[in-house]
Amino acid sequence: MGIFDFVSNAGAKLFGREKKPVTIAVDPEKIRKEAEEAKAAALVEQVNTHKFKIEDLKIEFSNHLATVYGKVPTQAEKEKIILIVGNVNGVAQVDDKLEVLQSEPEAQFYTVQSGDTLSKIAKQFYGNAMKYPVIFEANEPMLKNPDRIYPGQVLRIPPID
Repeated sequence: MGIFDFVSNAGAKLFGREKKPVTIAVDPEKIRKEAEEAKAAALVEQVNTHKFKIEDLKIEFSNHLATVYGKVPTQAEKEKIILIVGNVNGVAQVDDKLEVLQSEPEAQFYTVQSGDTLSKIAKQFYGNAMKYPVIFEANEPMLKNPDRIYPGQVLRIPPID
């Protein structure tokens, strides 16, 4: 699918939660590399909490870009993983290197604007506000409640028949 843009200052705050011992280092490149490895590990942990069937998950992080590798059974799982990674504060782009084992149509991605609701988004994409459960279900388990979306969050908008 390529590279996806996200709002880097919106989303889950994963980075900086861990309490690491302070070390004195004179090599700023080493410090930067260790910080990026810690962020990549936090992203892997975040993806793994959702219990997707992903093989060989690997995430690299550098300069607000997360590159995601692995194999997933469906297009929907691939898109959800991209959203989990991208909807993290500090991630501006996700480079999708995931392989899908079963081909299916791609969903559109939509960035939530101030004042949006799932009903309003459903009306915009499907012409029917009552189709909001389609969007909610397409974004589970990231969304826990259809009334809890925030500006800057990126959602999957799947095609409907």
